[in-house]
Amino acid sequence: KACTGIENIDEAITLLEQNNWDLVAAINGVIPQENGILQSEYGGETLQGPAYGPTSHSAAGSSTPSSSSAFRHVVPSRQIVERQPRMLDFRVEYRDRNVDVVLEDSSTVGDIKRILENELQIPASKMLLKGWKTGDVDDSTVLKTLHLPKNNSLYVLTPDLPLPSSSHSGALQESLNQNFMLLVTHREVQREYNLNFSGSSTIQEVKRNVYDLTSIPVRHQLWEGWPPSATDDSMTLAVSGLTFPCHRLTVGRRSSPVQTREQSEEQCTDVHMVSDSDGDDFEDATEFGVDDGEMFGVASSALRKSPMMPENAENEGDALLQFTAEFSSRYGDCHPVYFIGSLEAAFQEAFYGKARDRKLLAIYLHHDESVLTNVFCSQMLCAESIVSYLSQNFITWAWDMTKEANRARFLTMCTRHFGSVVAQTIRTQKTDQFPLFLIIMGKRSSNEVLNVIQGNTTVDELMMRLMAAMEIFSAQQQEDIKDEDEREARENVKREQDEAYRISLEADRAKREAQEREMAEQFRLEQIRKEQEEEREAIRLSLEQSLPPEPKEESTESVSKLRIRTPSGEFFERRFLASSKLQVVFDFVASKGYPWEEYKLLGTFPRRDVTQLDPNKSLLEVKLYPQETLFLEAKE
Repeated sequence: KACTGIENIDEAITLLEQNNWDLVAAINGVIPQENGILQSEYGGETLQGPAYGPTSHSAAGSSTPSSSSAFRHVVPSRQIVERQPRMLDFRVEYRDRNVDVVLEDSSTVGDIKRILENELQIPASKMLLKGWKTGDVDDSTVLKTLHLPKNNSLYVLTPDLPLPSSSHSGALQESLNQNFMLLVTHREVQREYNLNFSGSSTIQEVKRNVYDLTSIPVRHQLWEGWPPSATDDSMTLAVSGLTFPCHRLTVGRRSSPVQTREQSEEQCTDVHMVSDSDGDDFEDATEFGVDDGEMFGVASSALRKSPMMPENAENEGDALLQFTAEFSSRYGDCHPVYFIGSLEAAFQEAFYGKARDRKLLAIYLHHDESVLTNVFCSQMLCAESIVSYLSQNFITWAWDMTKEANRARFLTMCTRHFGSVVAQTIRTQKTDQFPLFLIIMGKRSSNEVLNVIQGNTTVDELMMRLMAAMEIFSAQQQEDIKDEDEREARENVKREQDEAYRISLEADRAKREAQEREMAEQFRLEQIRKEQEEEREAIRLSLEQSLPPEPKEESTESVSKLRIRTPSGEFFERRFLASSKLQVVFDFVASKGYPWEEYKLLGTFPRRDVTQLDPNKSLLEVKLYPQETLFLEAKE
């Protein structure tokens, strides 16, 4: 109530049921997360081995002779195991398909979409992933920040994609648009309600509407008539298998888990009468000559139908669920929010998060046989000021010491977590000294019992003791925050240095790889160049060897003398038979390193490109006789 402002305990428990009784997820689902009410991640230093020594205690404890003083012992605590990654299960519904996705809570919403993209063959950009209990999220949202339960149900919408033409999808869409008439009979009062819901409504919405009509909380509703296929409250009516257009259902109030079915049917009306009217009965009790002791002792005990906690419960969470429900039915909706889970889990929630998020742990030890119990619970523990202060500053855990088996079980837990001295002190407490309220503070190497408050106290005294414990805790918390900030600053500096070193190494490696690639490329180009030169030289030698011998000056045949100028300005001469083909001249020029594919041979008067002439014609025919001067020019 202090955190969320929710006055109705049924609404609060409904929120818890929707989040699988995860208190952090339920509160953060109602309150914006930036308020920093609770955090679900555990951090901090790992507790070491046991240690014993003197501790401080509450000043208020020594001022009240009727209450026991604080224990002056540091109690051993077991070493905390490093937290393993938490896996989340998602059942994703898309049209007529269901896809199961399992991811770590460190993943993002975008990771889910990428998995669905492969499974459903739908682009992630076209998906709208709906069904989040904490509101709309984006692809970069980390699942851990949503404080989700282990099992989740989501659905995919694709408004930008056309609907499939299959008859099944068409029928499903038609069912979603239809209206269902639900004939709901309230079993206890034999009254029938006719309710209209669209096919897109969920079973959970139906149950909430029935809660508004019958005042039966969703967690207490016992239904008959739902189809076997309706296995999940998040399922829509269109796919749940309801008979169209009308379907008949019956709802009643769920009995206590320790009662038999026959007992619940016989006692249901009586329990409701007591629950609804006990406030008025207590106010008017003195008018009928009933004193407080009888009303809170014998009379209320006779009205109770079940114990606060089952005996020999295997699971502490289940036992505390019954404790919370029974406590609400006895003392009303305004009471401390009890932590549902084991004592070790309560330690984790209170002590082992970040220093700013840590809280004190308050352990309430109940005893039905004590004459102080009902007065303490109804007048002190359920006072609005106490409830609000506990909700803001404490993690409250409870246990019932009435049954001997439960008493022995708690003493065993007490010895393990707080030591034999504390356990022996609680063991020697008489029944009339109950209930007890233990205030625990977590330290670096131990858990310290700051104070033990007995049942014979007042609201003001109880508040003073709680505030005194908070003063001690706040001083220790400020030191822890300072140490944690300094440690985080050192770690940040180290991370920055490591990151700078890593970036430097990456830069050096990239530079070295670039140099290696450049050297390899140069070597490759050099190899290509050498191969090309060797090929050109082989061709040149081949042409040089294939040339006909140069005719002598005194030859009787007609001889043409050619003088050829190179691009560098050098000249070389040679004699050719006038009957030789022009190709012989080309081969000669190529043998000198000037292939005709790269160079053209030009005549002077008149200027002409000899390489464009027919190479099969003779020198006499192309008028390169008796002598001619040519020059070489590189082709563009």
